[in-house]
This record gives sequence, structure tokens and C-alpha cells, in this order.
Amino acid sequence: MKIRSLKLKDFRNYDLLKLEPCGSTNIFYGNNAQGKTNILEAVYMCGTTKSHRGTRDRDMIRFGQDESHIEAVIEKRGIPYQIDMHLKKNSPKGIAVNKMPIRKASELFGIVNIVFFSPEDLNIIKNGPSERRRFIDLELSQLDKVYLSNLSNYNRIVNQRNHLLKDLARQESGGSSLAETLDIWDMQLAGYGEKIIKARKKFMVQVNDIISDIHRKLTGGLENIEVKYEPDTKGEPLQEALRRGRERDLRMRSTGCGPHRDDICFMTNGIDIRKFGSQGQQRTAALSLKLSEIELVRLLTKDTPILLLDDVLSELDKHRQNYLLDSIHDIQALITCTGVDEFVNHRFSINKVFHVHQGHVTMEN
Repeated sequence: MKIRSLKLKDFRNYDLLKLEPCGSTNIFYGNNAQGKTNILEAVYMCGTTKSHRGTRDRDMIRFGQDESHIEAVIEKRGIPYQIDMHLKKNSPKGIAVNKMPIRKASELFGIVNIVFFSPEDLNIIKNGPSERRRFIDLELSQLDKVYLSNLSNYNRIVNQRNHLLKDLARQESGGSSLAETLDIWDMQLAGYGEKIIKARKKFMVQVNDIISDIHRKLTGGLENIEVKYEPDTKGEPLQEALRRGRERDLRMRSTGCGPHRDDICFMTNGIDIRKFGSQGQQRTAALSLKLSEIELVRLLTKDTPILLLDDVLSELDKHRQNYLLDSIHDIQALITCTGVDEFVNHRFSINKVFHVHQGHVTMEN
């Protein structure tokens, strides 16, 4: 899987940009705040419909303009796909695949598999559970459209149930007829939630099959890692957990149990490194997790993902830099950095180098 061309118009700080990355290593270097990450962000949107930064569509439109256009041509198993995305200030984005508009943004998932790795990802272990859930959801949504549909329905029902809980709290009489509808929402919530839990359990088994060998090599054989899925329900059927927690939910006016509260535990040599690991252990585990993500895409899709590395090398020591670079030699990578010295020092094969300066990109020989 490769991106063959990228065109940006009025996106972030780009007036007009046309790029043709090569099929392997592409380096984008320059000072900070010049627009390097914006290129990766545009590619990421073509696979997921959203910014990795969580930015609103309107805020990605170039200052002074009303809309922005991203066009990417992706080659997947020899078949080209043209993805067009129009971002607008006051209306939802428009997306087309091969010039055919799609009705739901979710229809884009699965066409492109993207692994994005930024310095913030190195903190996934020590930060809160929401970031670890986001990792699972983003990867599974790209790999499994059924999971994406179940997750979308689950999140919708959680929001509707929370609105109902707030309405019930405002009713002086208790609203018995309204309260009865909670049973219907709970049944639907449990149906989708159990499917999500099942998919996450399977996913974590697959991750564990891959990550242990990677982590052992990264640590020179000194550490063994195990990634454990921690469902919020702790094995109890979700519908029963909802029933048992209803009084609390009514009091708190929100849904207090379910997959939206799940977590992942990282155990290194028997120690929970979320709480007791050193910063070095946490960052090494995060790197192992990202490299496992690449291998999992290879395994499940029989293809390679597009890798986006946003200034990650400067955050790693030489041993981990070498391991990372050696691991990505056979896939297309778009890599941002402030200079190319680290690649030269590692004698790493660079196929195309682009200099980024104030929204202008120049290819160098």
C-alpha cells in the first residue's frame, strides 16, 4: 500500500502543494512550525477522516479561505484509489472515492491503512486510559468495518442514554414511563458493547503474539512484556453490570460502566509499568506497541501500511532509532525531522528528501 500523489489546496499553511512521494523512505525536514506535520496530517485524514490532533475541520482551512481540498491517490494491491476531501467552514466535510461521493465518513475506513507515530505516542503508557482505548479503536476501525459500525452505534447509544439519565434527574415525579425506556437502551447498549469487548480481546491476543519478540529485541533480551486487556466489567455480562449500576447512573447522570471505560495494562517482568515503570520502560513499551501495529496490519491485510513518523527519532536513543529504522525499510514511510544528519549517521537509505520552509516544499537531490 502506497500513496502515489498528494495535492493540498488551502490546507493549513499551504496555498497549493503537489507531492509525489516515492514508494519507500521520504524525509521532510526543516525548522519547527514550517508545515511538515501538516503534510502527515493530510495523509492521515485520507485514511481516517479526522486529524490526529483532534482539530476541527474549520481550523485546518488556510486563514482567509472558506474551504480546503485534499486529494490523494493511493495504490492498494496494484489498484489506484483517488480520495478527495473538501473541508468547509460551516458545513460537514465532503468525501469522494474515485470521484464518487460517499454518504458516511466510515465508508472510507479500510481503504487505506495508516500507522501514525508521534512523540505524544511515547506517553501512551503513562497517560490516561482514554489514549489507550483510542489506540485500540483507531487500529480496529481501520482493520474491521464491523467493529467500526458497532463502536459507532455503541457511542451513539451511550450519549442517548446519558441524555435520558439527565432528563430523569430533572423530573420531580421520577418519570416512571421515561424510566422504563432505560431497559431498552440497556439492552441495545449491552448488545453492541459485548461485541466490542469480544473484538478487543481478540485484538489484544494478536498484539501479544507480536509484541513480545519485538520488545525482547529492543531491550536486548532483558525484559519480557505482556499486554493485558482490562474490561471495565471484569468479565461480568454488560447488561447485568448496567442493571447493578443503574442507581449510581441515575445519581451521577451518566453511564458508569462499559467498554468506554476499558483499559490496557502493560506488564514488564511482572511489573505494571503504567504505575511503577521508569520513563525509559514506558517509552520502550510504546515503541514496541507501534511496531506491533505495523506487523499486525501486515498479518491481517497481507499488505503494508503507510507509516507516518512525526519527529519521533529525536525522542529515541541510538539503539531504538536503529531498531525502528531497520524495521521500516520495506514499507512506505513519510518521516519529518529538523535535519537529515541522524539518517546519514545511521547510513539509512533515503529515497527522497524534501525541504519544508514556510509552506513551501522543495525536493532535493
